Amino acid sequence: MKVVVIGGTGLIGSKLVETLTEHGHDATAAAPSTGVNAYTGEGLAEALSGADVVVDVSNSPTLDDAATEFFQLATTNLLTAEQSAGVAHHVALSVVGTEQLAEQSGYFQAKLLQERLISEGPIPYTIVHATQFYEFLKTLADSATVEGTVRMPPAYFQPMAAADVAEGVAIAAVNPAVNGVIEIGGPMEVLLPDLLRTALTAVGDSRTVVADPDARYWGIKLGARTLVPGPGASLFDTRFEDWILQAAAKN
Repeated sequence: MKVVVIGGTGLIGSKLVETLTEHGHDATAAAPSTGVNAYTGEGLAEALSGADVVVDVSNSPTLDDAATEFFQLATTNLLTAEQSAGVAHHVALSVVGTEQLAEQSGYFQAKLLQERLISEGPIPYTIVHATQFYEFLKTLADSATVEGTVRMPPAYFQPMAAADVAEGVAIAAVNPAVNGVIEIGGPMEVLLPDLLRTALTAVGDSRTVVADPDARYWGIKLGARTLVPGPGASLFDTRFEDWILQAAAKN
């Protein structure tokens, strides 16, 4: 199976290309650095020639209202090029809780627009909603730090390793389109401040983490379970404790 991965040089994309290749598929990384730009349309026709599946794991360069233009143009360009190339399946990576998060966030409104364009488009599709990645926990803590204290709402989430995200997306890519949304997540749910506290301690970061009901998640007021996948989600096995040991061993 020939699979073109849009955003294939990034954190998830590179792991996805590796996973698909290991399982015998012809996987190609497509990104601006390889001459393929979904936002401008550059190189799309050539890259998609002969592709069976296109997987979009690209992201907007900004996480604000400007993301709307990116996702609208990139997704429209992709779907048009896929139709011309005879692509049979479009897979896109999105976020657990997108619909609820979009009520307060321009970025997630843009992600919801991306999903709508895909669902209303001409290509059979699968949208994969993933939970937060372990790799982004420090970035999340940084976003909520004021004067050395991290304030996070006591909401639950169910984070997962980026390698498991790639595996979940790969499984979706090689299976028939579901023409809907599937969810993937980590092995267990935990309160945001509790795991951030563990994550920072594990790397010797002395910041204090406080559970604050008034705190925001990327500027969003969370419900207790907004970031937790539903009962039908596919859950992966890598625990945070194991991931942090693996990450330390690589450094």
